[in-house]
Amino acid sequence: MNRILVWAPLAVIALLIALLGGSMALQQLAPERAARNDPLVGDPLPALPLTDFPGGRGDYVPAEAEGPYLLNLWASWCAPCRIEHPMLEALADQGVPIHGIVYKDEPADARAFLAQLGDPFASLAEDREGRAALELGVTGAPETFVVDSDGVIRARWRGAITDVVWVQTLGPAWAQAGGAPVNVDALPRSTSPR
Repeated sequence: MNRILVWAPLAVIALLIALLGGSMALQQLAPERAARNDPLVGDPLPALPLTDFPGGRGDYVPAEAEGPYLLNLWASWCAPCRIEHPMLEALADQGVPIHGIVYKDEPADARAFLAQLGDPFASLAEDREGRAALELGVTGAPETFVVDSDGVIRARWRGAITDVVWVQTLGPAWAQAGGAPVNVDALPRSTSPR
């Protein structure tokens, strides 16, 4: 009986360590698994009911956009959009074309957001009613898609883009889509370890 009392706590600790290690390994695989399970990845970008973004700038028209490019759905009221904005700016500074869809937002608010934080977008379109977001299966802003030169979606990321997300998920899809190399050392660092 004394042996069981001595070894039981060690066995429980070993089991907990094994479960924690397994859970961490699954989290590392999650971005790749999510990309494989996304029903739009590998399909052409669907027809999107977009309207021109008011403000005298280039309008995003999916059929006319030359790829590869990133398609970023965002809004001024979206806190994670503010968090990812420096990453979009850094990618645009390296020549990555980013087209934006302003999601359920007031044009004046979106313009103020870009005036304050900078404008990384090659073009913009508006989705005031969220109909284009429904076609894309968007769950919330921000969401980013890698679209190749044939208009095929190569990857999707739900949430703010960080350097880790770029290195592990979007960057490899960008390279496979034929995108120009990105210097990851010039990207803003996230607070989470790689």
